[in-house]
Amino acid sequence: MSAALRPSAGIAALRPMRESDVDAVHGVEARAYEFPWTAGIFRDCLRTDYLAWVLDVDGQVAGYFLMSFAAGEAHVLNLCVAPEYQGRGHGRRLLRSLLHLARSRGAQRVFLEVRPSNAGAIGLYEQEGFNEIGRRPRYYPARDGREDALVMAMELLPPE
Repeated sequence: MSAALRPSAGIAALRPMRESDVDAVHGVEARAYEFPWTAGIFRDCLRTDYLAWVLDVDGQVAGYFLMSFAAGEAHVLNLCVAPEYQGRGHGRRLLRSLLHLARSRGAQRVFLEVRPSNAGAIGLYEQEGFNEIGRRPRYYPARDGREDALVMAMELLPPE
């Protein structure tokens, strides 16, 4: 593993994604997914003012999320942790931060799509309060054609 990819137990901080992060974010995406988003998609999301944050661990992008807002609803567009940083609670931290930001912006519910084959993500989403509400047939590209998406949602209750 190269020094650029070596995970550490160092300082982790969440911050808004910048244009200068796109190459690193795309690198994480390409390592994590067989069918990754392009760097152009990330740039378009930033230009569209979607909420985009990165998890920075010792100067390395270890994960990120992107979210859109409309009519009291938030939609998780992408949430990812670099494979070399998975299994350390970073996905949960990203998701909880995303939910906090959604709530602070007045979202009443949050939606997302996830591959049925992504058992780890589904488990995290269920543990954090998401429920499956439907399926989108043939939503994702897959090696042997297309894969459905599970549609999940969570109602955001006001803070107590």
